[in-house]
Amino acid sequence: MPTELEELVGFIAHPNPQIRKLATENLVPYSAEQPSIFKTEELLPVKHLKFLIRDHPEIAEHALTILINLTADRSVLEYVATDDKFLGILLGNLVDPAEPNANLLAMLLANMVKWDDLKSLATRKQDPPSALQSNELVLNQLLDLFVKGADGTYNKKADFDYLAYVIADLSKHPEIRQFFVTKQEYDGVVPINKIKVFTEHKSDIRRKGVASTIKNAAFDVPAHPAFLDEDQIDILPYLLLPIMGGEEYDDEETMGMLPDLQLLPPDKQRDSDPKIVQAHVETLTLLTTTREGRELMRRVNVYPIIRETHLKVNDEDVREACERLVQVLMRDEAEPGAEEEAEDDGEDDRIVEV
Repeated sequence: MPTELEELVGFIAHPNPQIRKLATENLVPYSAEQPSIFKTEELLPVKHLKFLIRDHPEIAEHALTILINLTADRSVLEYVATDDKFLGILLGNLVDPAEPNANLLAMLLANMVKWDDLKSLATRKQDPPSALQSNELVLNQLLDLFVKGADGTYNKKADFDYLAYVIADLSKHPEIRQFFVTKQEYDGVVPINKIKVFTEHKSDIRRKGVASTIKNAAFDVPAHPAFLDEDQIDILPYLLLPIMGGEEYDDEETMGMLPDLQLLPPDKQRDSDPKIVQAHVETLTLLTTTREGRELMRRVNVYPIIRETHLKVNDEDVREACERLVQVLMRDEAEPGAEEEAEDDGEDDRIVEV
């Protein structure tokens, strides 16, 4: 005989919307605590939940929350992420400026892109809503949504912060890294330039995802000249400002720094998350792969900033990252092997749970 919980799971497909609402609402906590109850009959309950994302907004909200939790399980993740029709519905709803559950859709997509085959988003297209002013490429729509949707400016019920984790995971794939450093014809903008401004955003989710995306994109060594060029990406201020506090430097050190980094107020706060600081330092290390990158960082006095970061951040991983960068910057160019040691981004293990 089925248990009471198993019977409740059966009600998520009930024709009466009030019963569906009660069932999904009461099942939300069990999706994290007892996910096995949704894995019966070859994942039939999950199939029903996928239909419910187009139901009444309150029912869709509960269904999405359950799916977000369930996709922490690899078998459920595969079942959801390989459903191309469902992916199309999700992406279409996500860019709708009137979608009430857009943040939950972004969270679910952040889990789904952990399925490696979703690197196919590199070429996927859909018609964009006129309000987004984007083109048909889904990647561009997600990026424009991330930028224009910050702080509820595109959809009053969403901030789209979790798209930061979507782009971070997608940027693990070489073909999508290439997208981030390639100027887009429809607006003439290099995608990395759209997101770099969020390295000091109030949302730690945005800052984490953007830091990881920039780091992943920096593995594309041929793009390093563009990263460092003031007239192209000009990434250094966006990496260095978040790792700087209100430290005082002597006049010689200060005058040699980039203009944006000089005369910061004494109450300037360093990013509070050591993982973000670590990501930025590791990105700087990646950008020392070329001699031009190393020489530029020496010329604009990156070393004193890293020295103070090493002193002020009480985190072993940050200190180790700082030490690796300092070793490269202080090395005589006659010595061989001045190469980066940073490894690929760690965001690929993040599963969103609510």
